Amino acid sequence: MLAAQVNVESSIDSISILIGEQAHVTLSVSLKKGQPLEFPQFKPSEYITPGVEVLEATTADTTDLDNGMIRVSRVYTVTSFDENLYYLPAMKVKAGGKSYESKSLALKVLTVPVDTLHPEQFFPPKNVQDNPFSWSEWRPLFWLSVLFVLLVCLVFYLRSRLKNNKPIIARVRIIKRVLPHQKAMREIEQLKADRMPTSEDQKAYYTRLTDTLRKYIEERFGFNAMEMTSSEIIERLQQAEDKTMIAELRELFTTADLVKFAKYSTLINENDMNLVNAIQFINETKQENQPETERVEPKLTEQEVRSQRSRTVLKWAIGILAAACVLLFAWIVWQLSLLF
Repeated sequence: MLAAQVNVESSIDSISILIGEQAHVTLSVSLKKGQPLEFPQFKPSEYITPGVEVLEATTADTTDLDNGMIRVSRVYTVTSFDENLYYLPAMKVKAGGKSYESKSLALKVLTVPVDTLHPEQFFPPKNVQDNPFSWSEWRPLFWLSVLFVLLVCLVFYLRSRLKNNKPIIARVRIIKRVLPHQKAMREIEQLKADRMPTSEDQKAYYTRLTDTLRKYIEERFGFNAMEMTSSEIIERLQQAEDKTMIAELRELFTTADLVKFAKYSTLINENDMNLVNAIQFINETKQENQPETERVEPKLTEQEVRSQRSRTVLKWAIGILAAACVLLFAWIVWQLSLLF
C-alpha cells in the first residue's frame, strides 16, 4: 500500500551541452506526509557516472499535494569535460525504509568546433562592445537638457529686461537751512535799503512789513498766520503763552490795517517806531541753536515706485533661476557620468 503511494520522477533541463557547460537534473518524490525520505548524496566533483560529475545539490523543496501527499524535489548540477553520449543511471531514494528508483536519463556532451586545417589563423579577443542605445535611459536627460536651455534663455532675457529698466536713483540732498528770524531780518534790511519807511507809498511799506512778520510768525510758531486777521494772530500768540511785545505788535498791526484799509497817514517817526518794534519782536522771539542744514529726501512718483519694485522682482527671479540652472547642469553631468 505504501509502495503505491511513493512516486519517483527525474528530468534534465537540457539533453545536450557543450564541454564545460552545466545541466540540471531534478529529482522529485511524491509520498505520504510524515514518511522519512532520503535523497542520494554526492560529494562535490563526485561522478554520477564516468565522465559526468556532480557539482552541487540544492536543499530539498517541499510542495503540499492533495489527500495528505507531498512532493519533495532536489536539483543536482552536473557537467562534463569529455565529448560523448552519457547514460545517467537511475537515482535511488529511500522512502519509509524502502528503496525506489527514478528513470534513467541521457546527456550528450558536444565539443567546440576547432579549425584544425588552419591552426595559424587565430583572432585576438574582441573589444568591449557598446551597450545598445536605449531611449528610456536617455529620455529624462534629453528633456532636462531642453529645460536647462530654456531656463538659460529665460535668465538672459530677464537680464536684458533688467538692463533696459534703468534704476531710479533717489539722492538725498542736504541743503543749507535759513532760519525764520534770518529770513525776516533779510526782508527788513531790504525794506531799509529801499527806503520804504520814508516812502510816500505807506500802504506798500506796511504791506511788506506785515507780510514779513506774518511769514516769520507762521514759521516760528507753527500756525497759518498768512491767512489770519491781525486780531486772530494776536489771539493765537496769547494762546501760545508768548506775551512778548504783544502790545507793540497789536499796535503795529492796527496801524497797518488803518493805512491799508482806511487810508490812514502816519508820521515818519511812527513808521520808524513800528519798524523798530518789528525788529525787537523778532529778536526776542527767535530760536537760537537750530540746525542750519536740512535733509531733503526725494519723493518718488507712483511710476518710479513700480519701476523699483519690478527691478527687485527681476533680480530675485534671475538669482533663483541662475541657481536652478547650476543645480540642473550639475545633475545632468552626474547622470551622464553614470551612463558612460
